[in-house]
Amino acid sequence: MLRIALIGAESTGKSPLAQALGQGLRQDSGLRCAVVPEHLRHWCEQQGRTPRPEEQAAIAAEQARQIVLAAQNHELVICDTTPLMTAIYSQLLFGDGGLLPVALDFQRRCDLTLLTALDLPWVADGLQRDGPHVQQPVDAALRRALLGAGLGWSSVGGQGAARLESALNAITPLLLRHGLLRGRTNGLFTRLQARQQAMPEQAWFCQDCDVPECEHASLRLRAAAPGQPLN
Repeated sequence: MLRIALIGAESTGKSPLAQALGQGLRQDSGLRCAVVPEHLRHWCEQQGRTPRPEEQAAIAAEQARQIVLAAQNHELVICDTTPLMTAIYSQLLFGDGGLLPVALDFQRRCDLTLLTALDLPWVADGLQRDGPHVQQPVDAALRRALLGAGLGWSSVGGQGAARLESALNAITPLLLRHGLLRGRTNGLFTRLQARQQAMPEQAWFCQDCDVPECEHASLRLRAAAPGQPLN
């Protein structure tokens, strides 16, 4: 069983991406795949408000519980956020970093972390969103927390289908390592698998964040050659 975690600032497309990944992975891989939705959204809809500081821990725990439950009878679990997001918001909104240790321990048990890039327009969404001004602080806090815990991530960017393919590009090597694509000869994964095998084995380290495979290199290339496809 593999857990793939989607995290990122508000209005960066986590929920639509999670649903698209779940559908695409089920269709193209035949794997038993579950998508665990964001518990906070359900909580806010039920309560008609955002949570208070003392309610954050229970929300994080319930998110973790639902992920663990889904993992019991699925080969692949797509987590539309993890307890780490609740911990980060507790830290930024309420000055409470107490949820971070447990949240990072849970994140460590995920097989892949996908961090959604800040390249989508901000869209209001009821009670849950504060505004575009919080995106950069949340993104920075997530990166600091992951780096401080020695945890890696893959950044996911692009519009529409390009965002989905960006996520699948990150997921495919994981599935290959675990032998989950063996015998799959149709669909999107065939192309991604061939592309992955053709890539040179080299490491590139970002001068901005010291993280391999971050989005800064592709953003610089895109700025230098607008309109050109990135290989």
